[in-house]
Amino acid sequence: MKDLTRYRNIGIFAHVDAGKTTTTERILKLTGKIHKIGEVHEGAATTDFMEQEQERGITIQSAATSCFWNDHQLNIIDTPGHVDFTIEVYRSLKVLDGGVGVFCGSGGVEPQSETNWRYANDSEVARIIYINKLDRTGADFFRVVKQVNDVLAAKPLVMVLPVGVEEKFSGVVDLLTRKAWIWDESGDPMNYVIKDVPADMVDQVEMYREQLIELAVEQDDEVMEKYLEGEEPDIDTLKRCIRKGTRDRAFFPTYCGSSFKNKGVQLVLDAVVDYLPNPMEVKPQPEVDLEGNETGTFAVVDPEKPLRALAFKIMDDRFGALTFTRLYSGKITKGDTILNTFTGKTERVSRLVEMHANSREEIDSAQAGDIIAIVGMKNVQTGHTLCDPKNPATLEPMVFPEPVISIAVKPKTKGGEEKMGIALSKMVQEDPSFHMMTDEESGETILKGMGELHLDIKVDILKRTHGVEVEVGKPQVAYRESITKRLEDGYIHKKQSGGSGQYAKINYIIEPGEPGSGFQFESKVTGGSVPREYWPAVEKGFESCIEKGVLAGFPCLDLKFTLTEGGFHPVDSSAMAFEIAAKAAYRQSIPKAAPQLLEPIMNVDVFTPDTYMGDVIGDLNRRRGMMKSQETGATGARIKADVPLSEMFGYIGDLRTMTSGRGQFSMSFSHYSPCPSNIAEVVIKEAKERQAAAS
Repeated sequence: MKDLTRYRNIGIFAHVDAGKTTTTERILKLTGKIHKIGEVHEGAATTDFMEQEQERGITIQSAATSCFWNDHQLNIIDTPGHVDFTIEVYRSLKVLDGGVGVFCGSGGVEPQSETNWRYANDSEVARIIYINKLDRTGADFFRVVKQVNDVLAAKPLVMVLPVGVEEKFSGVVDLLTRKAWIWDESGDPMNYVIKDVPADMVDQVEMYREQLIELAVEQDDEVMEKYLEGEEPDIDTLKRCIRKGTRDRAFFPTYCGSSFKNKGVQLVLDAVVDYLPNPMEVKPQPEVDLEGNETGTFAVVDPEKPLRALAFKIMDDRFGALTFTRLYSGKITKGDTILNTFTGKTERVSRLVEMHANSREEIDSAQAGDIIAIVGMKNVQTGHTLCDPKNPATLEPMVFPEPVISIAVKPKTKGGEEKMGIALSKMVQEDPSFHMMTDEESGETILKGMGELHLDIKVDILKRTHGVEVEVGKPQVAYRESITKRLEDGYIHKKQSGGSGQYAKINYIIEPGEPGSGFQFESKVTGGSVPREYWPAVEKGFESCIEKGVLAGFPCLDLKFTLTEGGFHPVDSSAMAFEIAAKAAYRQSIPKAAPQLLEPIMNVDVFTPDTYMGDVIGDLNRRRGMMKSQETGATGARIKADVPLSEMFGYIGDLRTMTSGRGQFSMSFSHYSPCPSNIAEVVIKEAKERQAAAS
């Protein structure tokens, strides 16, 4: 039996380019998992194993690996930072017990850091903070600590102080032990000495150490009482208090270093072991019923309990489908039969592997607390619960964001259609934020994703991994439609064609729903003018129509239909007749209810050097952007705005031109908003032309 107190399931997450993957490489080197460090900028990082990752120097999919430090097993997931791949961060945080938030010493708290931090808050994940790249020009440890406090509303607990700044950064002072760790310039992480605090830092160290102790002792009333009476707690007691505060997310132990120069990573590893929770110390996963309501029971982390596991990622490679799985309770052995509660089907576990990026080690069994991959599962998708067939239960499922951008693709070769279909269905299984559909009118294959880069990568994977060359249409915005007026109306469906006919009469109210309310249906029929057994048919008829609005064929949002009364015929009425009546009623009434086009609005967060700030704001205004905030920092300005997605295509190229290549931006979906009439006219005209061409 494994000792679960010596397990740490952790994720490393941050804004793009803050150094997550480089930090993971250093951890693997220090823990003896790899012998030669691979660099991101050379395309040789262990966890960036996709060709697209190596070329672009970014992480696209989360990679899992296991290693050991101080007799503790660390299961580490290195996640992407780019906003288009946020889903990877979200689903990783869902199955982790702790995290390391990496921030750039000069960039500070950047846009995607905020999104990831919010996800981690939602998932109630304990974290430590690592401020990286302190050797960079413009790096300032104390400024980033203040940003964590101000921007993330999080309480950083400073555990180390940097020795030297920018190119003079040589090491850190550990506040608990009052010792300085100083590395030489050889780049070897093991070439360091531990010595006394530099004389010019003694006062600063004492001040921050006092703040550390005051925050830590708040976690234990007895220790706090003694401290107020003048008795300073010993290091073990302080560590116990810090561990409790970290676990309860009262504060976040904060470290610093330079992963690229191999300085400071050991202390982060020690902190992972000392302060982040083991699988038994986190809140157990709630179990839910088939409707998604909590049952009040929990998957307690215990190998002796029935199996409860969550599939959090599907990856297809040359060995077959890999299902990354987090075990919450029970154990799983090669040859076991397990139940997928989503499909209601059982599957046999033929092979279990422990992952190290894209290489793997075969194992015979795994238990609660483990993160492993199962090879060859056929019908399992992200978010499905795997459990003991004799003792079924469902874990709280994952919720994924809806795609906001789409492109049409078609294979360049005649015979490529089938090959493309197989490849795309595998890719959709791997990534729940990537959707595929066939346009019924034009017969085109439409791919939907979270942003231009997301779809760009998918097309690249189609070409390289699956050998399918495709022609790509221009990106399309996911517009929506809604109505603005309440309308009372009625419809009679009557058809006689020899024998029994069809008859259904409905009176109804159509009105706009609250934003985000979706489709709502209510029946206020009294006295049986429409028998109760026909109500679901009316609801089904209306609901089947909302996928196509009357203006340009985009889905309708936030509509409420109320059935008020109607009429029926004892022989000619049927569920089918009432469903047909509801569909015809929709087509009749929606055009009278002042329909309008809605466009997706994005949260856009731009970083630019101060000198270009005016140009960037002017350009965002031209793109119909609504400014929300602007703030100037030591290294540049940050501008936040709400901008329609349709105006943001190709923005990265324009931003780089405006800022001499130094600007960065990220965007994420915010909400739908009415489209100005001049733009709506163009969109509707184009949609109608496409429909006419297709027919």
